Amino acid sequence: METDISFKDSKYATGKRKTSIARIWLKKGTGKIVVNGKNYDSYFKRASHKMQLLRPFEILNQATSYDVKCKVKGGGLTGQVGAMVHGISKALVMMDSESKSTLKKEKLTTRDSRAVERKKYGHRKARRSFQFSKR
Repeated sequence: METDISFKDSKYATGKRKTSIARIWLKKGTGKIVVNGKNYDSYFKRASHKMQLLRPFEILNQATSYDVKCKVKGGGLTGQVGAMVHGISKALVMMDSESKSTLKKEKLTTRDSRAVERKKYGHRKARRSFQFSKR
């Protein structure tokens, strides 16, 4: 774990998306983002993931105002980014309550409740049936 950052006076929030859970610690700083002990650039390889992760800060024009420490588990990388964005948005609202309306307008403070539909018996997948044969 990165030991050079102290998060004693930070705000904590939990973000969720699909089966991913992100625990976020946010404090005033220089814009450093640490995910599971790694820099976010090395943890998330896709440019779309990096853009999505920085979106709450860009909306508020505070890209280099806060340091983020995150422990994220479960799901895939896209779900983990979504969970982190949700958690970061909640923590930003705790830091500055005036940013709530801006983040809420962009639907970042709301948990995305979509999840994978369960498989039903008698079906090949959740809705896909087996091929019908008349003869």
